[in-house]
Amino acid sequence: MNLRKLVQKLKIKEVIGNIDLEIHNIHYNSRNIKPGGLFVCIKGFKTDGHLYIKEAIENGAIAILVSQKVMVDGATIIHVDDTRKAMAEVSNVFYGKPSSSLELIGVTGTNGKTSITYMVKKILEHSGRNAGLIGTIATWIDNEKIDAVRTTPEANDLQYLLNRMVDAKLDSCIMEVSSHSLELGRVEGVDFKVGIFTNLTPDHLDFHDNLENYKNAKKKLFYKTSLCNVINVDDAAGKEISDEIKHLNTPILTYGIVEKSDFTACNVKFNSKEVTFNVTGPDNFKIAVKLPIPAIFAVYNALAAIACCYSLKVPADIIAMGLNDFPGVPGRFEVVPDIEEFSVVVDYAHTPDALENLLKSTRDFTTKRIITVFGCGGDRDQSKRPVMGEIAGKYSDITVITSDNPRSEDPMRILYMIEEGIKLTKGNYIVIEDRREAIRYAIKEANKGDIVLIAGKGHEITQVIKDQINVFDDRIVALDVAREEGRK
Repeated sequence: MNLRKLVQKLKIKEVIGNIDLEIHNIHYNSRNIKPGGLFVCIKGFKTDGHLYIKEAIENGAIAILVSQKVMVDGATIIHVDDTRKAMAEVSNVFYGKPSSSLELIGVTGTNGKTSITYMVKKILEHSGRNAGLIGTIATWIDNEKIDAVRTTPEANDLQYLLNRMVDAKLDSCIMEVSSHSLELGRVEGVDFKVGIFTNLTPDHLDFHDNLENYKNAKKKLFYKTSLCNVINVDDAAGKEISDEIKHLNTPILTYGIVEKSDFTACNVKFNSKEVTFNVTGPDNFKIAVKLPIPAIFAVYNALAAIACCYSLKVPADIIAMGLNDFPGVPGRFEVVPDIEEFSVVVDYAHTPDALENLLKSTRDFTTKRIITVFGCGGDRDQSKRPVMGEIAGKYSDITVITSDNPRSEDPMRILYMIEEGIKLTKGNYIVIEDRREAIRYAIKEANKGDIVLIAGKGHEITQVIKDQINVFDDRIVALDVAREEGRK
């Protein structure tokens, strides 16, 4: 595509060189640039793309998008204020504005995004649509699974994936939209039909500084939608957002259990294997739902998916069929199989709210002990560590504090910060740095009918310690340890 056409809507400060060039690829990683490429210099958290211009040119870049003055030969230089947003705009044009050809649903909020995307995908497939998915676990295009690097891909990766979905003749795409992606402009130019808000609790405050900034980042999604916004009004931030966006032309559908809302659940009943409930909504909408996730958050996630699909004109009976056929999501309240005397559940809960909801939901259906194994990620929001420790101590019978992904931090420093919170409770706990040994301790400790909750990593299959990425899957480790200890 012609470079002049690609950049014609950018606010350009300066051009050095020929702008009438044919661009064949766009990337922000100099190693991925191919001949005829446009290299976008992104200032990241750890490095700066401006340092790799020479490498990009050697790999075939013929044009460079920069946000600072540079002196280089061999490529056209285009200077803009914000290369992240510029990359989103040029990528959108380069790939033919693919989101405009899809029924695109965006899901944002602290917790529940992944489960909702999978629920909506299942319902839409029952309605006869071909639906793709982009999120924390993976991207799905037809039956092809592409492992995810981040919740919402960088702008040019996102546009590439959406374009592939169009080429594959998919009708719809459901994607998780992170606060980072909204704040950093990764979804600029993306045409969302429906936006869903789940909830807001403290997370990523290392990036956003405070909860208000975090909320404002999430709120940006609902100014990008054209068909409907779906909001959880049982959540205080959701109620605020719902009130704030009423002046927009996009209709709003609300959901909740406590507050008055368009879609609500009643007759909610749990057992150790499932939750059942009835849902009512506009136009005499009534369905009965059964999900293999015995937790109240599963009810909220289902309500979001129901309201979304209702806005897409999916009939009530099809919505019910899709949800009742929903098998769950990897690493989301996933019961480890083949352990019969007690239960082992693996969950991605890695925020205070998610951990509290997980523990409360588990307590709803068991009178036996809850043994919780968890840690907190390194190089991430430190303020939540003692809070999560206090929550674990309050709702668990035994807590095993252990490493999550410590990354560059000292693992024991993280564990001590969690311990400060648990000391505020009367909860029994032990600190075991090695995650495998922590899981072993919990499984050896479990009695008949107890529930061992392994929280924080969920679907993840690696553990990051310093610069090493080690194979580690909580589900497999739990099975291995149970076998070694004669507990299965």
